[in-house]
Amino acid sequence: MSERVGFIGLGNMGRPMASNLQRKGFAVTVFDVNPAAVGELSRIGAAAAADGRGVAAVSDVVITMLPDSASVEAVLLGDQGVLPGMASGSLVMDMSTVDPLLTDRLAAAAAAKGCAFVDAPVGRLASHAARGESLFMVGAAAEDFTRVKPLLDAMGTTIHHCGAAGTGIRTKLVNNYLAIVSCAFNAEALALSQRFGLSLEKTLAVVHGTTATNGQLKMAWASKVLKGDTDPGFTIDLAHKDLTLIAGAAQAAGVPVPIADVARASFNAARQDGYGSRDFSAMVDALCDRLHITRARLTTE
Repeated sequence: MSERVGFIGLGNMGRPMASNLQRKGFAVTVFDVNPAAVGELSRIGAAAAADGRGVAAVSDVVITMLPDSASVEAVLLGDQGVLPGMASGSLVMDMSTVDPLLTDRLAAAAAAKGCAFVDAPVGRLASHAARGESLFMVGAAAEDFTRVKPLLDAMGTTIHHCGAAGTGIRTKLVNNYLAIVSCAFNAEALALSQRFGLSLEKTLAVVHGTTATNGQLKMAWASKVLKGDTDPGFTIDLAHKDLTLIAGAAQAAGVPVPIADVARASFNAARQDGYGSRDFSAMVDALCDRLHITRARLTTE
């Protein structure tokens, strides 16, 4: 654990991940635009830097966990950014969900500086991150994967080495495409069931006994929206953002994804109706409310 670790981006996901690194013995220096988040890490022993360049100056490995492509590009490639201030032989690991073409540019920029680059976007939710149970999809050269694996082990329980740099984020987009679109069509199916006046319990018993079932409906929704819990694990706003990334990446790859375009419109309608900050399982509430249909809820015992 001799490597000095920098962590930039202490939001809902980054804060617990950085906390796990600090608690498990790594020397961590942090930065975030939110001073309260930095203060929380400082109280458990992390050092604080004034900006991203300050993190780079004292770190062998810099991890970024930021909300969007523009933020990642500014933090890593800006005039006062991380990469211009990193020494040769250092490593950057971006865990954000971003445009994969940006990931490719970051990897090239790191190589030009004599630095390594790893993309390791995160699966699962903030609650998993808090327990050190995140899932990582890692794009890295073999030697770079070996270098970052102890860090990933400190933050998660499931690590998939997907291939070279750039494969992690592309795997994440494929995964999120399936998860997010599932929420869109589940919402339509359950709104239809409610309009038909069917028993939700009987409908789900049938669906879960056939190939119509899916992980969102069977596992996530059963513990979230169908029990009346729409506190955000992954928001409708973030799902819309990811569908935008997916559609753009697919267009760049020459793969038509018309279902993504339709789903994105559905998520955008939910955002316009004021549901953007709710969990993405609340897509069914947004649709039912718009159509004045009774919300789909499992009967509580």
